[in-house]
Amino acid sequence: MMVLGLETSCDETSAAVVADGRRTLSNIIHSQLVHQRYGGVVPELAGREHIRRIVPIMEEALGEAGKTLADIEGFAATFGPGLVGALLVGLSFAKVLAWGTGRPFYAVNHLEGHIAANLLAHEEIGDHFLTLLVSGGHTMLIKVEGFGNYTVLGRSVDDASGEAFDKVAKILGLGYPGGAEIDRLARQGNPAYIRFPRAIPDPARLDFSFSGLKTAVALYVKNHPPEEIHEHLADIAASFQEAAVDSLCDKTAIALRRTNLPALALSGGVAANSRLRAKLQEICDRLGVGFMYPPSELCTDNAAMIAAAGAIHLMRGERTPFDVNAVPYQKLY
Repeated sequence: MMVLGLETSCDETSAAVVADGRRTLSNIIHSQLVHQRYGGVVPELAGREHIRRIVPIMEEALGEAGKTLADIEGFAATFGPGLVGALLVGLSFAKVLAWGTGRPFYAVNHLEGHIAANLLAHEEIGDHFLTLLVSGGHTMLIKVEGFGNYTVLGRSVDDASGEAFDKVAKILGLGYPGGAEIDRLARQGNPAYIRFPRAIPDPARLDFSFSGLKTAVALYVKNHPPEEIHEHLADIAASFQEAAVDSLCDKTAIALRRTNLPALALSGGVAANSRLRAKLQEICDRLGVGFMYPPSELCTDNAAMIAAAGAIHLMRGERTPFDVNAVPYQKLY
């Protein structure tokens, strides 16, 4: 089944064509540079940029795939979670395309899209695995027992991990988005330079917390001379990253032991972090479980993962009515 997917949940405008939920024919992503000057996403600007870009991005995706709208057998778009104004652009456009062509439509949960990213990257993935979903808006441990059958084992009780990376990058005067900047800078630093706190919200649970870590970095910067901060910027970035990664890895290791699942799938924007990948690989090797993660272009918000998720539902005969609306705080089922 040939599916055109659209993703406009935040600050990436993306369109993709995916065959049978597994094969990516095109995946065009436009990152909105307009937000860099503000150090974060401005919702009103995001919505306007999506409106301006969505048609040419879709046309580029069709062109790269060598397809026309007549070849598309189904449409998919993110309906939540995300910024409501941004979500409405892709969702409304996909519904119009489906209605106009008489093709089926499926509204995709953005979080399920991140889970589906590994289906595109790893044909060998089975039905049962643990997912660590780490992004700017969410940090979750999810038990997967077949596509669409999920149990959330743990989540962040405050800031998401990606949000912490972005905010700490802003505190350190780095660029936006901050995750990639911290990862790059941390490779030059000493992760043991400062022992930042590793929060444990409840030792018996698999939840995360990153607000205390973010505050600890802010206080450290506030209480030390600017010259010292500048001199040891890489060390501070590495120390923060080590604390954040330790928090993610510790709970993930516990979840793997408790569930006895055969594999771990890493997904979301923070899944591109090199230190997180390396430490999780060590844990999985030690526990004898498989480890997989998508390529970097499928870690960030993208339409290929939305098309893949939508294709699976559409091939099952599932449809979304056209009166579906954007749900900015949508949960994972």
